[in-house]
Amino acid sequence: MQDTDVIVIGSGIGGLITATQLAAKGAKVLVLERYLIPGGSAGYFERQGYRFDVGASMIFGFGQNGTTNLLTRALQAVNVSLDVIPDPVQIHYHLPNGLDLKVERVYEKFLQNLSAYFPHQSQGIRRFYDECWKVFHCLNSMDLLSLEEPRYLVRVFFQHPLACLGLVKYLPQNAGDMARRYIQDPQLLKFIDMECYCWSVVPADMTPMINAGMVFSDRHYGGVNYPKGGVGQIAQKLVEGLVKAGCQIQYQARVTKIIIENRRAVGVQLANNQIYRAKRIVSNATRWDTFGKLLSQQQIPVAEKRWQQRYHKSPSFLSLHMGVKAEVLPQATECHHIVLEDWEKMAAPEGTLFVSIPTLLDPDLAPSGYHIIHAFTPHSIDDWQGLSGREYEEKKEEAARRIVDRLEKIFPGLNAGLDYLEVGTPRTHRRFLGREDGTYGPIPRRKLRGLLGMPFNRTSISGLYCVGDSTFPGQGLNAVAFSGFACAHRIAVDLGL
Repeated sequence: MQDTDVIVIGSGIGGLITATQLAAKGAKVLVLERYLIPGGSAGYFERQGYRFDVGASMIFGFGQNGTTNLLTRALQAVNVSLDVIPDPVQIHYHLPNGLDLKVERVYEKFLQNLSAYFPHQSQGIRRFYDECWKVFHCLNSMDLLSLEEPRYLVRVFFQHPLACLGLVKYLPQNAGDMARRYIQDPQLLKFIDMECYCWSVVPADMTPMINAGMVFSDRHYGGVNYPKGGVGQIAQKLVEGLVKAGCQIQYQARVTKIIIENRRAVGVQLANNQIYRAKRIVSNATRWDTFGKLLSQQQIPVAEKRWQQRYHKSPSFLSLHMGVKAEVLPQATECHHIVLEDWEKMAAPEGTLFVSIPTLLDPDLAPSGYHIIHAFTPHSIDDWQGLSGREYEEKKEEAARRIVDRLEKIFPGLNAGLDYLEVGTPRTHRRFLGREDGTYGPIPRRKLRGLLGMPFNRTSISGLYCVGDSTFPGQGLNAVAFSGFACAHRIAVDLGL
């Protein structure tokens, strides 16, 4: 492209929303993607008639009201749309001590379900989750754009002063501290930990209250909705809108270097040595990949080194993508499940087991008479290094057997009903997603004050921005969508669009 305004490295959801928001404002944008299709961990792959989601299929952001429906708004900005299927139950928890609980889409039903297990804490349960609603209502009353743009902050404050003051109050707080104000039961507090861990990969004490308020409330407001055709359709539609707006995306275009001249980012170099230049560069790679691989050690800003002292890489996942006979699943099975047998192992490798069955919402993803089960659990890449090819395959088979055995307790006959099985390890995630150690984002090394430690989109290098789960507000599809809106807004102001 001639006179390119912005180059976006990577086509994850954060990068694509940055690109499409800028394209909608008239910027010339070029997206460079190392793989064959867009989406990153929100992508897909097809095998023997099955269409598998790479990552989780519990999707927020497709609501129709308010301002937190970021995926709906992102698609509308470039004049594309996507049919979605509402999920009546967000999660079915299978937890220690017989805690078998469904998080209903209807808020009052969820409170009733949880209070039935902890009747002595029913008032505290309501007060904690109502506190989450206060956070959500503050967020849902204003446009969610760049907190680095002073004029936006002034405008929003005068339009919504009470909401802004409310968010300032919650900004330094964590969900665990808030929960203990209202709740004393140790097992119920462990449940709150799991409520946070299942999307933030850290317990409540390390989960910002802003993020918890968003997730715990939006599941009852906009709800969890599954894209017709699979999660990969989100990225496909955003690319369609990007191209309609006159911009470009190139596949198999692996960026190996960000070019710095006079302390300013001015372009990128690909693996084939081709060079592209632009007025602004956006990295949708992790911060470890951005500042550890695309820039030399001498170019890493002090601020990034400090950030890496506060945060470290979350573990990757071991994933099982299964095709199973339909009769394996009991009637009225829910789409999403969390399985844990021992509270002490919640954050351990193979402790918490996440399960998605998207064909319960969209049967067209599998051949007639079959379902998809995607089961995944945290795993470190260190456990998969230094293996011979044979050892690697044997280790995958052993891990898959352990997970299938655990799922058999919920879905009897699963092993006999298996039609297809593919195992992905942290090495698989690193290879196909281009993420350092296959990580799914940063987690605090120690307890921090809410979101105050998260970096925004601008970096210490002029002309270089970051977007995605390594930036405010963190992990999760709707969170990286927020990051994309914020990044595009900041760049648009910098370019005078």
